Amino acid sequence: MEIPTRVNLMLSKHDNEVLTKTGPDTPMGNLFRRFWMPVLLISELDERDGDPVRVKILGEELVAFRDSSGAVGLIDSRCPHRQAELFWGRNEEEGLRCVYHGWKFDREGSCLDMPSELPGSQFKDKVSITAYPTREWGGFIWTFMGPKELIPNLPEFEFAKVPQDNFFVSKKLQECNWAQSLEGAIDTAHFSFLHMLLELPDDAPAAWHYMKADGAPRFTILPTEAGFLIGGARKAGNLESYWRITQFLLPNHSLAPGAERGQNMNGQTWVPIDDESCWIFCYTWNPDRPITDEEIDVMRSGGSSIHTMTDDNFRPLANTDNDYFIDREAQRKTSFTGISGIANQDTYIQNSQGVIYDRTKEHLGSSDQAILEFRKMMLQKVRYLLEGEEPIEAQNSEAYFVQSGAEIAPREWELKEVTEKRFRRE
Repeated sequence: MEIPTRVNLMLSKHDNEVLTKTGPDTPMGNLFRRFWMPVLLISELDERDGDPVRVKILGEELVAFRDSSGAVGLIDSRCPHRQAELFWGRNEEEGLRCVYHGWKFDREGSCLDMPSELPGSQFKDKVSITAYPTREWGGFIWTFMGPKELIPNLPEFEFAKVPQDNFFVSKKLQECNWAQSLEGAIDTAHFSFLHMLLELPDDAPAAWHYMKADGAPRFTILPTEAGFLIGGARKAGNLESYWRITQFLLPNHSLAPGAERGQNMNGQTWVPIDDESCWIFCYTWNPDRPITDEEIDVMRSGGSSIHTMTDDNFRPLANTDNDYFIDREAQRKTSFTGISGIANQDTYIQNSQGVIYDRTKEHLGSSDQAILEFRKMMLQKVRYLLEGEEPIEAQNSEAYFVQSGAEIAPREWELKEVTEKRFRRE
């Protein structure tokens, strides 16, 4: 594959393909495979010898199961005998048995039994199946799909290290390419429009008034050990600025802005299913206290910024089939979009760009600095990997123990000063 060019204001067709394609043997897919990725909620696979679960990730069709010892296996979805689907298999005695001819595989991909072969046959010792290592961490089941000699430690996200009562996780289907959905999350200028009410009540949080009054924040980008920090400063009176601070963490994580000290924090991870859809794994946590039942009820009902109501297959209830329940009367009189819920607003506008949108036709402005930095960093990391340089971020698990947030600061302060104040751990 040709090495991607350096990013300009307008992405070339070639570089757009490099950015968006993550299947086997693609440059971006190989980069993703250097990092741990969530693939399931632990709650989806909570029973020993329970039902297998289909998993599609980075264009690979897999099946997950929890074996008799309680460990999770993630293996190729097809039996290597005659390519029957192992989803239909029997999960029993430390392995998954194909129901076609009884071949049985453990979570390491080894063939344990081949009852259709003659007694004394050693054929089973010559047959194996693709298997990926798994870990359970922060409410998710994670996998690593890269070279086994490069397996790093799990990223030390704060949400995964707080007590279990202090975090809540969910997942949802996004019916477009992973990159444009992630770009929507790190583009914080849109809050002044996409998520805004036409008229704010007097008792609305001050942050909403700042965002409504100033739709053109001043952006600053700072590099970090795992990605980069995005600061967007809006006017807050005559002498101060309201900062919304976002983290982008390689290759596919973003910690949402807006949380003031003591408030719940939010983050999301985009895991490509294929080039035209992805899972968004959502996490809300509070390092200082448990998440309350009332807060969880709000998140499950779709009343939060990142979580939304889904069906049994994790597809949002508001989707293209029902036009996201748009209320045109509400759009005329109440809200900018007429669609209820911040998460639903993000979902529909990202899907509206097309499953893989054509970046050669866009016209980027001053509010798109984070988008440019994201593309530059991702294509640069791909270029380095093609040249034989592994991403050092994958091995730096401690660099993921960071926060995002919000802060009021004097107008003359720069982002470095603001972050030192906001993230001072006392």
